[in-house]
Order: sequence, then C-alpha cells, then structure tokens
Amino acid sequence: MASTTNLNIRTDQEIKNQSEKIFSELGLTMTTAVNMFLRATIREKGIPFSLKLEVPNAETVAAIEEGRRIANDPNVKGYTSMDDLKKALDE
Repeated sequence: MASTTNLNIRTDQEIKNQSEKIFSELGLTMTTAVNMFLRATIREKGIPFSLKLEVPNAETVAAIEEGRRIANDPNVKGYTSMDDLKKALDE
C-alpha cells in the first residue's frame, strides 16, 4: 500500500462548507474529492478542466454570430484575392 502524507490548504470557510455539502450529496469526503482532483491532474498532465480568462460581451457574441451567418450564407459574395475585394470596394 502506498504511503500517505498530509496536505494542508487554506480556503474561505463558506467555500469549504458549500463544497463539503456537494461532496456529501455525491457520497464523497473532502479528502476523496481532493484526491480525485489530484489524480485527474496527473492523468491529464494539467488542470483537468478548462481555464478561461475572458467571456465575450453581448456585442462580441452578436458579431461572431453575424460572421458565422455570413460565412455560411451561399448568397453572400466571397472573394479569393485581396485585389478582387479592393475592386469590389471601389465600385
């Protein structure tokens, strides 16, 4: 059997309480949940979930959707070269 060691971490009391409640509902202890996270980190060779810094605002989301709509619309004229695009803009 592998030897064990203690791991001391600091967190807000409310975070601990809320997470313990969820883990309990899942039938897990805090220790088991932390071990699951650590094992997943080893298996994935990194944090086992996506880390994100920015969430686009509504205007950006709308622009992305419009771009996708235009890109998929067969009625929208496309250009294969910058010269063709420049000529069309000059017209």
